[in-house]
Amino acid sequence: MTKEECLEGLGSKQFYIKSRFSVCSGREFGQTWFIDREPVGKSHFTVLAIGTIPKNSRTMTVTYHFVGFWATGTQNAAGLNIVLKAKVTKSWPSGVRYKLGGTAMPVKNTWAQLIAAPSFKQTVSAPIGQGSSGSTDSVFAVYQPNIKLEAPPGWLIGVPNGGDLFMLPPRWDKANYLPNRATGAAVFSVSTALKYSTKDSAPEKHVAKHIQTAFTNPGATKPPYSGKDVPGDKAAEPLTRLYTDNTRRKENRNKAIYNCKKYYGADYAEGGKECDEYPMATTYEGAAQSKYDHRAHPKNFSVKPVPGPSNGAAGILAGQYYDKNRILDGPDDGFLVKITS
Repeated sequence: MTKEECLEGLGSKQFYIKSRFSVCSGREFGQTWFIDREPVGKSHFTVLAIGTIPKNSRTMTVTYHFVGFWATGTQNAAGLNIVLKAKVTKSWPSGVRYKLGGTAMPVKNTWAQLIAAPSFKQTVSAPIGQGSSGSTDSVFAVYQPNIKLEAPPGWLIGVPNGGDLFMLPPRWDKANYLPNRATGAAVFSVSTALKYSTKDSAPEKHVAKHIQTAFTNPGATKPPYSGKDVPGDKAAEPLTRLYTDNTRRKENRNKAIYNCKKYYGADYAEGGKECDEYPMATTYEGAAQSKYDHRAHPKNFSVKPVPGPSNGAAGILAGQYYDKNRILDGPDDGFLVKITS
């Protein structure tokens, strides 16, 4: 990600997600300069922290850019000391050991020095074998950049004299169901969306239209349930991947097929159709969810016969999405479904 992409993506926000491998945060810092307690000048700059992770890599690189320098009135902005600090402030599990590279932190430069050399890089990686137990070796972390300002001798600047940028959320994982299974890799722990299209040219269009109906007109779907509100279209109600529990995946699928037969007839598959279910059988929110979660309604899902090739295309896209974005099994890696047209 370039600094121009970061600035455009941020707009008025503090955090921008391009993908699970490219994010950025940024913050503007404004200073008021005082003489005898009277404001006499102003200055300003912006700090960008762009986080990137190459494919199948365990190394996060954070590139810092100092941009947008300006100063007016009476001031000594050129002599302002700007201190950049960054570190991993939290880890899950705790006690993880990280390998750091690039620019050693903290780094202290004057305004004038940063105009001449405005960029720095730091790398962070987490060696394998330190993550949570079970089928997935995963480490979640908070990487926190910080800026501190120090006025030159004889000068006074107002508060705030620095502050945190929005944190970056790297995650390291290793699992036999994810790509690069021997050494694992890293992503940013941010929510992304599995995209399906309703365009006539899209091979998954029939599945996309089914899901679109489940989102926008759930009362028209089967099984009938007046309170139906399927998850996956809102950040507060994501889907979560189901991989390790083969029995539960089969139960999701069997319950979906049972309902296709019940509401569309035992011959629903004639003409090469298949029973499409949403949420997908590969999620914990699938048709059998209520068996495992008493809070889930037993009819809060949708089934519909769709042409087999469309159902197969949607399944391939889901599998590719899981792999590309390194979606973990379980509740710690929610994702959304987005329908485009």
